[in-house]
Amino acid sequence: MIGFYKHHMSTIIERSVNPDKRRYINENEGPRHFIDLDAYGSDPLAQLPEKWQEAIEQYGDSTLTEHGIVPWHMVRVKYYLTQAFLNQDADQILKISADLGHYVGDAHVPLHTTSNYNGQKTNQRGIHGFWESRLPELFDQQYDLFVGKAEYIENVNDAAWNAVANAHLALDSVLIFEAQISQEFSPTKKYSFEVRGNQTVKVYSYEFSEAYHQRLQGMVERKMRASIKLIADLWFTCWVDGGQPTLNKLILEDNKIIKRRIDSLLIRDGSHGRN
Repeated sequence: MIGFYKHHMSTIIERSVNPDKRRYINENEGPRHFIDLDAYGSDPLAQLPEKWQEAIEQYGDSTLTEHGIVPWHMVRVKYYLTQAFLNQDADQILKISADLGHYVGDAHVPLHTTSNYNGQKTNQRGIHGFWESRLPELFDQQYDLFVGKAEYIENVNDAAWNAVANAHLALDSVLIFEAQISQEFSPTKKYSFEVRGNQTVKVYSYEFSEAYHQRLQGMVERKMRASIKLIADLWFTCWVDGGQPTLNKLILEDNKIIKRRIDSLLIRDGSHGRN
């Protein structure tokens, strides 16, 4: 598997943002990225059915869609990827692998588990991008993201919900620590300005970011590691359930298709045979 995925690494990286792009053209895409657990009472992890059909029967499709469906959608996409392996369809394997990785990543972000997703209800607007983008941009060189071998998942539904539950349990710390540190910094110290491209943008200062990062005690790194491990486990599980096809064969076939396309283009523009 590592040979196939490494060979197509650039493709997976490029396609990994496609689910976000689809949010602007597909009204069904948005709910696949989050779940507002706080919409389901004081103890949502105990009250909300983990199986899709049971949740539909209890709350109805419209309610679930309104408040997000990321754990259920992860299970659905796992099925799609298994089918792609069964069909030995390299393009679909890559497309769905990238999609699944995106949803798994979202499920590990604490702020994807609440209706207060950007701190808008607690006067902490901007905390979403701060936690999931600014902190790793500044400190990811300190992270150890090697997580060991992929393992087969016996119950994908449980794995999806464990990811969401663990993310949600970290939510209080995400919000409380930011509020505490904000009391220690004046606005002029909390924010700074950086030049990005042709624009000067307001960002959380390095000093404030570092203080928050330290207060979180490795939370962002832990969530990234957990996300990486689950993505690998799911890809491996789909490959096993999909008949364990020989992926080197798909690399060779893919290379042949690319070569035929290049040869066709060269012949068409009259440059075939040129160095």
